[in-house]
Amino acid sequence: MVPVSEVAGRPIYQAYIGSSANPGCRDLSVPVLLKVGDDLTTDEILPAGTPVLPYRSNIPKISEFAFDQVDPTYAARAMKVRDDGGHVVIGGSNYGQGSSREHAALAPRYLGLRAVIAKSFARIHSQNLVNFGIAPLTFVDPGDYEAVSKGDTLSIDLDGLESGKHLQARADGRSFFVTHSLSPRQVDILRNGGLINWMKERLGPGAGQKVER
Repeated sequence: MVPVSEVAGRPIYQAYIGSSANPGCRDLSVPVLLKVGDDLTTDEILPAGTPVLPYRSNIPKISEFAFDQVDPTYAARAMKVRDDGGHVVIGGSNYGQGSSREHAALAPRYLGLRAVIAKSFARIHSQNLVNFGIAPLTFVDPGDYEAVSKGDTLSIDLDGLESGKHLQARADGRSFFVTHSLSPRQVDILRNGGLINWMKERLGPGAGQKVER
């Protein structure tokens, strides 16, 4: 059986933003592949219904439907940059409202989503992003939403995650600040690439292996 932390032979929960095992990954410099407006729902991130339901356990397949209602080219463009560092998404207010669908975080994560910067987040979706190793960040000044465009290269110094201080971001020469409301535990989960990696680290060697009886 393929481990839950691997898909198609590659780890999907790699610690993208740095951990004790990979401390160098603390700077983010990736393209903005998508910019969405206010009240984006989890249905718009990953649709429900008969087209998707048969593939719920097939992560590579369901990822093809990610943001399809917003931008049908998203999944293909994300795959092109996934192994070159990934990408970010820019959102408006109440990003991820609606259901608690975990696949709305898991599918974009498979495609290399490393962070979402929004004006605000729906609470449950924000936690789901953390659980899958995606950083939910908010604009210190919501007006800076207008300063970022699809296609920009966005850079963030992520060293300030632990302290909770404002993090400086740059998008094609324009500077602004982002922040977060994460607990120390949530930051640690992000540093480890998601909740599964975080738990495996605490359970020690052999965690998740089949036990012969």
